[in-house]
Amino acid sequence: MQNDSLWQAVLGEIELSVSRGSFITWFKNTELVKSDAAVAVIGVPNVFIKEQLEHKFSGLISDVLGKNGVKPKAIEYKISSVVSTKPVYDDPVIFGEKAAEIEEEHVVKTANGSSLSHSYRQGLNERYTFENFVVGASNELAFAACQSIAQNPGMKYNPLFLYGGVGIGKTHLIQAVGNDLTATQPGLRILYISTEQFVQEFVDALRFRKTADFASYYRSADILIVDDIQFIAGKEKIQEEFFHTFNALYQANKQIIISSDKPPKDIPTLEERLKSRFTWGMSIDMQTPDFETRCAIIQAKSLDHQVTLSHEVVEYLSTNIPTNVRELEGALNQLLAFCEVRSLEPSLSVATSLLGTTKTRPKHLSAKQIIERTSRHFQVPIEDMVGPKRDKDIVVPRQIAMYMLRSELHLSFPKIARELGRKDHTTAIHSVDKIEKLSRLDPGLRQTIADIKERLYA
Repeated sequence: MQNDSLWQAVLGEIELSVSRGSFITWFKNTELVKSDAAVAVIGVPNVFIKEQLEHKFSGLISDVLGKNGVKPKAIEYKISSVVSTKPVYDDPVIFGEKAAEIEEEHVVKTANGSSLSHSYRQGLNERYTFENFVVGASNELAFAACQSIAQNPGMKYNPLFLYGGVGIGKTHLIQAVGNDLTATQPGLRILYISTEQFVQEFVDALRFRKTADFASYYRSADILIVDDIQFIAGKEKIQEEFFHTFNALYQANKQIIISSDKPPKDIPTLEERLKSRFTWGMSIDMQTPDFETRCAIIQAKSLDHQVTLSHEVVEYLSTNIPTNVRELEGALNQLLAFCEVRSLEPSLSVATSLLGTTKTRPKHLSAKQIIERTSRHFQVPIEDMVGPKRDKDIVVPRQIAMYMLRSELHLSFPKIARELGRKDHTTAIHSVDKIEKLSRLDPGLRQTIADIKERLYA
C-alpha cells in the first residue's frame, strides 16, 4: 500500500512536468513494484515504454522520488504482468464477449496494417464525474452548461467551448459529461480524444492511406469531446479535416465539446472558419479558483484519501498554491505520501517544511503590493488611486484593487476602504460587488484580473 501511495504522489508531480500526451503514453500504466535504499523497481506494460523511461525520463523519475523521500542507488524497469496492456476502448456499448471480439480484431488489424489503429486513445477517466467536481464562482457557469448538455446532448450549447489556464478543471468537466452520458444513455457513441492523439491518428491515416476510415470513425460519433484544441494551431491539413468533421457532426445535431487554454480568437494560426464555428454555441472562460474553492478542493481530495486535514493545513495549501488545481492536488498527494511513508500526521509544520521551500510558491502578499501592482497595470499613479479623484480611468482601477484586496487577502470592508483612502466602507462593498458581477460577464475584465494576479504571484 505504501508503494501505491508513493507512486501516485510521484505521478502527480510528473504530470505537472511533462505534456499530457507524454504522461498518458509513458507513465499512466506504470506502478512502483519495490522501493528501498538499494533499488526502486518500476513495473511497465511493455518493452517500448521500458526503453523510453530508461533513456528519456529516468532522471526526472529519480528527482521526483527523491523529493518524496525515496533515494535508491538504482532504478530498474521491469515488464509487469500486473500492469494492464489491453487497449482501452471509449465506446460505452462494448461489453462482454463483444469486447473480446473487438480486442482480438484490434490486435490483428494493427499487426497486419490493414486498418487504422486507434490505440493512442485512452478513453474517459471514470474518476472525472460531476459528483466529485468542486463548484465555485470561477467555474459555476461551465458546470451548469455541462450538466445541461448531459441532460440534452446536441440540443443547446453546441458546440460548448471551455477555455482557461492550466489545471483549473477543464478536462474534469468535459469528461464528466461523457461519463454521465455513458451511465444514463449507454447507447450513445461517445468519443473523447486529446488533440495530440487526433493529430497522431490523422498522420497514421495519411501514412497508411486510411483517411476514409479515419473520417468515418469520427463522423459517426454521437458525442465528440476534444481536449486541448489549441494544439491544432499551425497544422493546415489537420484543421481542414477537423473542419469537415465538425460540420458533419453539427449538421447531424451531434454534441461537440471542446477545451482550450485560450479563447478561439486568441489561438494563433487557427483558420477563421474554425474560429467562427467554435463560437457558434457557447464559449465559457473558466477562471482560477478563489480561496474558498481551493479550500473546498483540498478538503474533498483529502477525504478521498480518507484523511481529515486541519484547518491550518488546508489554508496553508490553498494560500500557497493559488493558480493551479492540478498543482494543488499534486502538493496534497506529496504531503500525504510523505506522511504515510513516515507514519506522521499531516500537520502544518510538516507541510511547511515539505512545501515551503518550493520556488513556485508565492511570497506573502500585502495590501500595498496589490495596490501598487494594480496601479502599475493601469498606469495610474498611486496618489490618484488613494486620492479623491473620481475620473473613470481612476475609479475602475481603484474598484479592481478593492476587489482583489477582498478576494486575495480577505480584508474587511472598512480595512479595504482605509487602504484606498475612502472614509465610507460602503464604497468598498459597492466596488467589490460591482467587479464581482462584471467579471462574470466580461472576459476582458476577467483577463485583466488574471494578469494582475499572475504578476503578483510571479
